[in-house]
Amino acid sequence: MNSAFDLRIGESHIEVHKFRTGAILIATLLALVIQAWFPLHFARAALLDLPLLVTIYFGLSRRNPSTGLLLGTAIGLLQDSLSGPTVPLGLFGMAKTIIGYLASSIGARLDTEHPAARFALTAAFFVVHQAVMVMTRRILLAQPEPWFNLHLFAAALVNALVAVFLFILLDRLRRPS
Repeated sequence: MNSAFDLRIGESHIEVHKFRTGAILIATLLALVIQAWFPLHFARAALLDLPLLVTIYFGLSRRNPSTGLLLGTAIGLLQDSLSGPTVPLGLFGMAKTIIGYLASSIGARLDTEHPAARFALTAAFFVVHQAVMVMTRRILLAQPEPWFNLHLFAAALVNALVAVFLFILLDRLRRPS
């Protein structure tokens, strides 16, 4: 084969991780239950978005945009159904669908195993997630919603910090290769 036309000569292989049976389902359900229960008892826990962190982790690990998109949709719609009447059905679904797709697409191109990369990506994905939610509320629902504030910045940092440690725990659910 002529090497002038082989575009993959210098490209390194990024491993697609497989997980133990039921790991994704159990992690998703546990994140949803904790997300629904924690803010009732701990007001500061409302900063965390554990279903988003699970979506990001499995999107980055599985590295398949179709899988990330479907997982984000499922997690988002389940979170919508548990969020009560203040959150319209589909709001989290749309935002997490986009994040699942983006995480899977980026995970397929970059090595995301380093904690600093995970921190930066999670903070960026959190801000994008919130931007999609704000745009959806403003454009589709005609609700006033602030674009950026100090609360968003603090929540992005808290979620990114929790993600670094959560991702280390979720790494243990991988099937040995």
